[in-house]
Amino acid sequence: MKKVKYPLSWSKDNFSIKIFCSIPNIATGILVKASDALFIVDPGDGILRDLNKELKPDQILKVSDIFVTHGHHDHVGGVWSLLTYLRVMNKITPLTIHFPKGCIEIVHIYNAFIKVYGADLPYKIKLNEIKNSKPFSTNKVKVIAFPVIHKEYIFDKKTTRQIPSLGFKFTYEKKNICYGGDTAYCSELVKQAKGADLAIIEAGHEEDIPDGIHMTIKEAKSIGETAKEYFLVHVPQK
Repeated sequence: MKKVKYPLSWSKDNFSIKIFCSIPNIATGILVKASDALFIVDPGDGILRDLNKELKPDQILKVSDIFVTHGHHDHVGGVWSLLTYLRVMNKITPLTIHFPKGCIEIVHIYNAFIKVYGADLPYKIKLNEIKNSKPFSTNKVKVIAFPVIHKEYIFDKKTTRQIPSLGFKFTYEKKNICYGGDTAYCSELVKQAKGADLAIIEAGHEEDIPDGIHMTIKEAKSIGETAKEYFLVHVPQK
């Protein structure tokens, strides 16, 4: 498959998403807009640069929620700089970070940030450690966080282990976007992507034989084609 040309954008009425990038082992960065509500999904390295190209500073300060699918560096590498920027620019409204139960990377980033800046932080950071798939709403957007199957190699490069990982489905004014995050082929993603107005599906495995860590192009397309529209992301950039 050819390189994916970023950014990728989709918009229906007052609901839109912009994927600044989603490159394996480098960075992911996504902005969701639902009318005046602004969400950031998987703020990898460079998210602050991309947001400043896309939004005015006062708009960035209105970001209310960050959604993290899992703790790998290419999905959380920009969290610290983003939190610091919001402090320097004097954000006063709360910020909620949603992340899977057991994602220690977010917990450690938060604890370190509060240790350094907690005494003079103008805004409140709320942590929402997601333990189940019970739907919830924020800024009139319904959110379903669903479990996906994502593994990582340990140091011997042969053995894998499952890590806490989620996909997110956002629904606003009867339109919905399903983002699977990083995952192998799994039934929950198949279920959530089917019939979605937009499905964002990773295809990070370069070979045809599944590896249980990322999806092959064939697997990703088979899920994406069940949605009304779809993007393939996290495709290796050769």
